[in-house]
Amino acid sequence: MSAADATERKYAKYLNTYTVGDSPYGPAFSFTGEDDFQSDFSMFVICVDRPILMEEFAHSHDFDIYLVFLGMDPKGMGKIEAEIEMSFGEEGEKYTIDSPTTVYIPKGLIHCPLDFKRVDKPVLFIHATLAPRYKK
Repeated sequence: MSAADATERKYAKYLNTYTVGDSPYGPAFSFTGEDDFQSDFSMFVICVDRPILMEEFAHSHDFDIYLVFLGMDPKGMGKIEAEIEMSFGEEGEKYTIDSPTTVYIPKGLIHCPLDFKRVDKPVLFIHATLAPRYKK
């Protein structure tokens, strides 16, 4: 969308284009509701293409979070060829994610570490927050 389109069209403010860039975890893009839409929803999407400790320390937030883990193969999104560990609560109850999974983290719930221990094929990781900006 060109700058001229944005100033002349009534609903242009609801469409933003993004460049997919590199991150420490793989190709990624993100937006914040605060900066991009003046809303209370922010998201980042990452193609995790290698084993990596994404988040080392347990923490919590004052907003809800949803995490989605999917296979990247268009003919096999229903299969994750990876092993991902994530912990919850003060006691660090550990879970292994190895199939398509959605995780709901209500505000205040202690969570992490988040460790992509094995990644045989890339994993689509979506991190969505019900907040204008992600912060710990």
